Amino acid sequence: MRIGDGCKFVKICGDKCAMIEKFEKIWKIRAIRNKVLFVLSMLVAFRIMAHIPIPGVNIEALRNYLAGNQILGLLNVFSGGTMQNFSIVMLGIAPYITSSIIFQLLGMIVPKLEELQKEGESGRQKINMYTRLATVPLAFLQSFAMIRLLGSSGNQILGGISSLQIFIIMMTITAGTILLMWIGELISEKSIGNGISLLIFAGIIAGLPTAMRNAIVNFTSNDIYTYVGFGAIAVLTVVGVVFISEGQRNIPVTYAKQMRGQKMYGGSSTHLPLRVNMAGVIPIIFAISLILFPPMIAQFFVNAQSAWLAGAAMWIIKIFQNQIVYGVLYFVMVFGFTYFYTAIVFNPEKIAENLQRQGGFIPGIRPGTETRDYLQKTMNKINLTGATFLSTIAVLPFILQAALGTQSLAIGGTSLLIVVSVAIDIAKQIDAQITMYEYDHI
Repeated sequence: MRIGDGCKFVKICGDKCAMIEKFEKIWKIRAIRNKVLFVLSMLVAFRIMAHIPIPGVNIEALRNYLAGNQILGLLNVFSGGTMQNFSIVMLGIAPYITSSIIFQLLGMIVPKLEELQKEGESGRQKINMYTRLATVPLAFLQSFAMIRLLGSSGNQILGGISSLQIFIIMMTITAGTILLMWIGELISEKSIGNGISLLIFAGIIAGLPTAMRNAIVNFTSNDIYTYVGFGAIAVLTVVGVVFISEGQRNIPVTYAKQMRGQKMYGGSSTHLPLRVNMAGVIPIIFAISLILFPPMIAQFFVNAQSAWLAGAAMWIIKIFQNQIVYGVLYFVMVFGFTYFYTAIVFNPEKIAENLQRQGGFIPGIRPGTETRDYLQKTMNKINLTGATFLSTIAVLPFILQAALGTQSLAIGGTSLLIVVSVAIDIAKQIDAQITMYEYDHI
């Protein structure tokens, strides 16, 4: 064996040992172990609820309808199969995401909400309360819209149910959404990952065995290029997500020396890390939630008595079924939401104030307004890379789909992006908790 091969072998063994050691630490540290077990139990409960159907629905007819509808089929895959079972959580956490988008947009134009955002933790809690309250009517309306859509499909999905039964179904679906919202917040409190992202992550992972089984059963020699293309997308996405997620620019920060009594403080140098992808997978989730909304609403008016309304609905559906239009809109929305969400989580003015208050400054940049402008300008440049990457990965499956003439990769890149990003976030948060525990017990 050559020396180089031996070094590679030792490195691989070292990585495996480090991974095993990390799992042992998670299991040995009681607080972290309990948090991980709690999160896993909540995800299991979510998957159990996803397979509890609401009575009075023809499940077989529903699955056939979803299979022939590209828009709803995409929504079903994204929700982890909760729609095809017509389960009590069939809407997932979509209403909660919609409510969050609404209040984040209103925070930019409504002065009162803008003031609440500046109040720190107390203001954030009030906005979260408003978001939860708005989720209830949104879930109720979306459940009604879904029932009307399925009831007007003409294939006996909801045949012969009374108005009282429809109301009960709507109440059940709304309660399921609120329950998932509560579970998501409980998961977030454990600091093992973002609860909403984890629920979407669990839904996507749950659909992988079925997707792999169908891919193996339906495989033919003509599909070899499709599978090679999907493999290439998977590798590029995993490598790219890890590279971008770990990428950051370190802004040098120097703290001036200060005399307190007879002692000298400060004078140290450190750095301010600016992540390339500060928004994570939130732009993808927001974009999917919004881009599915117009064609879904348009399907209610396809059979409208008014000719112009029915024609407009069909035009919207055809526009969104056009892969070029759909891909361009998807790219633009992901790109825009990346900048939008980064502006929410990154506040250069507050960072500049904190640096000035603590006696810190960026070499060559004056404290205060110039520091704020410099951080904003730098973040915009860095964000260009992150936004372009997210947008490209989101539409890459559509490019391959057009090249190979297949519909099977419509959501592959997005799903893989969410799965890898959430997995990285979970690993980082667990590492942080292990580090804090070790510091506290030195």
